[in-house]
Amino acid sequence: AKHMAARNHKAAGGEEPSAYDQAQGQGGASGSFSVGIMPGIGCEPPKGNTLFPELTKAAFELEQVLCPNRPPSSTIAINRNAQFRPHIDSGAGAGQSTSLIVGIGAYSGGELVVEGKREDIRYRPLEFDGWTQRHWTLPFTGERFSLVWFTPKGCEDRRGVDL
Repeated sequence: AKHMAARNHKAAGGEEPSAYDQAQGQGGASGSFSVGIMPGIGCEPPKGNTLFPELTKAAFELEQVLCPNRPPSSTIAINRNAQFRPHIDSGAGAGQSTSLIVGIGAYSGGELVVEGKREDIRYRPLEFDGWTQRHWTLPFTGERFSLVWFTPKGCEDRRGVDL
């Protein structure tokens, strides 16, 4: 998903607003960051790796527990209380692998809608193609985290689990 600071208006330069909405209901503040490897020169690691090394390691290990036959991803988007508007993924990778998402936390609602089909992802992993399938988050109450594993184009030969 396109992970940026929330904007509800056109940004400077006339670019379209992000797909990200802040959902600061009962769960408190919202935010999103990435860990693993990002595309670009040398597939540089994001700051989340340094700030949260144990979380990074545990989250990549969780992917293998949830989907042992899935090739390990290079990147994870970690979202807290983030509600996404309908969108198709875009960003620095200019394409990516199939995404794996799971929701965790004490929340109700917050289903992921993929191409109009409502999916309960709370402790239920789901694979989908965020680059071709329109998807969004339904409203929720409580504290909701989601983890989204993927491999941006250009980082296919890197594995986050090896960090």
